[in-house]
Amino acid sequence: MRLVFAGTPAVAVPALDAIAASGHELLAVVTRPDAPAGRGRGLARSPVGAWADAHGVEVLTPARPREPEFLDRLRELAPDCVPVVAYGALVPPVALEIPRYGWINLHFSLLPAWRGAAPVQHAVLHGDELTGASVFELEEGLDTGPVYGTVTDEIRPADTSGDLLERLAHSGAGLLVAVLDAIGAGTARAVPQPADGVSLAPKLTVEDARVRWADPAFAVDRRVRACTPAPGPWTTFRDDRVKLGPVTPLPDGPELKPGELHVEKSGVLVGTATAPVRLGEVRAAGKKAMAAGDWARGARVTAGEVFA
Repeated sequence: MRLVFAGTPAVAVPALDAIAASGHELLAVVTRPDAPAGRGRGLARSPVGAWADAHGVEVLTPARPREPEFLDRLRELAPDCVPVVAYGALVPPVALEIPRYGWINLHFSLLPAWRGAAPVQHAVLHGDELTGASVFELEEGLDTGPVYGTVTDEIRPADTSGDLLERLAHSGAGLLVAVLDAIGAGTARAVPQPADGVSLAPKLTVEDARVRWADPAFAVDRRVRACTPAPGPWTTFRDDRVKLGPVTPLPDGPELKPGELHVEKSGVLVGTATAPVRLGEVRAAGKKAMAAGDWARGARVTAGEVFA
């Protein structure tokens, strides 16, 4: 089939690789406009745009996909289908109607669970044991379209959102190509989503990533893993913000008050509402990430000090 691909971040690149190797014809990519990046804040291509540049594929960067110039170019390209992975903008009905087979979206959850921008983060945050990816027909509603197919993946005890998303990006890429093959062959069937089991996954904010030490240890662990790598879990120490790496709950650890720090040879423990957790890495403001023990020695943490 003749395809135009819509996507923006690095998580969409495995799907591009799979499509390029599939035999379908990739006419162009649609991605978000170049944006400031790095210390110099110079304009940079999105990962999807950079992939297209490297492969000699046309790049379309409308500020909004309802712009007349973009719609005219999409009509000129006349794609059979537009596969989408994390594009990052709402697609209006006028654009949805242009491809013969519409727009189909690879979404990283088992719909109707976790509709929205951060499905993987919410699955980890809420302690789901099973998740996956779905390919569905894009429509006006938020991730509400009928589903062509799914793949599943177990959420492992130490998985961060980054770990899980990387796996789903690759397994989901295979699913997306399989659905495209089936659409082209005329054998694809989309099934309406059930009315039950709907949950929403809005983007996690920086405030969402603040660790709540008054929560039980399992909840602290989930929040840290869910917010790794973005937006990045954090807490405050001596009124300064510090970022944290994954933690390890210690069911048999010493009794500590929520947020209380305990430095020992094996590392640094922090109290929660239940058992303590052992810190992994800590990154103080303006410094590189380091092992928690090295951070505690450099900061000269004393008995009774706390994370706020």
